[in-house]
Amino acid sequence: MFADDQASKALGIELIEAAEGHAVATMRVTETMVNGHDIAHGGYVFLLADTTFACACNSHGPMTVAAGAEISFVAAGKLGDHLIATATERTRYGRNGIYDVTVHRETPDGPEVVAEFRGRSRTIQKASR
Repeated sequence: MFADDQASKALGIELIEAAEGHAVATMRVTETMVNGHDIAHGGYVFLLADTTFACACNSHGPMTVAAGAEISFVAAGKLGDHLIATATERTRYGRNGIYDVTVHRETPDGPEVVAEFRGRSRTIQKASR
């Protein structure tokens, strides 16, 4: 799935790790991702978290999509930040799942959380083309 994700590739998102119910992806905040307040636009942070969530929930095999998601911005992303998103499966029930994603940046004092994301997934029948 990630290999065909043109939106994520265009932003330079890299999938670092993927396992059943888990994924790690990274993204560098570039000049085109900074808003009028000179901080990372929240939509880009959301997209990184959403991509990582998608990799984790699709790790089980069947096509799985987002049924909903929410994000809490904890700290502002900055130009040049190397953001790291880690997705963890919380539970799966029937065709549904819940995943948490933490987006952080490394600092000299250790990781600093930028955002917390919760995604709800739904496994769907793959549509024929």
